[in-house]
Amino acid sequence: MPLSAILMFVALVGYSIGVWSQRIGGRLRAWHLVFFWIGLASDISGTAMMVAIRGLFLSAHVATGLTALLLMLIHTIWATVVVSRKDEKAIVNFHKYSLFVWVVWLIPFLSGFIMARLM
Repeated sequence: MPLSAILMFVALVGYSIGVWSQRIGGRLRAWHLVFFWIGLASDISGTAMMVAIRGLFLSAHVATGLTALLLMLIHTIWATVVVSRKDEKAIVNFHKYSLFVWVVWLIPFLSGFIMARLM
């Protein structure tokens, strides 16, 4: 299995732990940020490797992947700001946005997985 695929799997696991643990717990906590940042860093690294190997060509997978990566970046930075400001209202409502970003992120993850199986 190529390192890029392993990194994308690490991104899935890390980001999923962060998103679902805060959703189940009902509030954003500082330790969730660790998993968001692990997911984001792994996704950026895996994406960079894939671009280096295959190049960047316009496709639905690339468009959704870049959109999801941008949303992950905004989400992770925003979560960091919310925790650092200790904004209680944002802390308890943050999971709503997190779940949306996670679902959007799954689209290119699954399409990439399917494309890899077909090649």
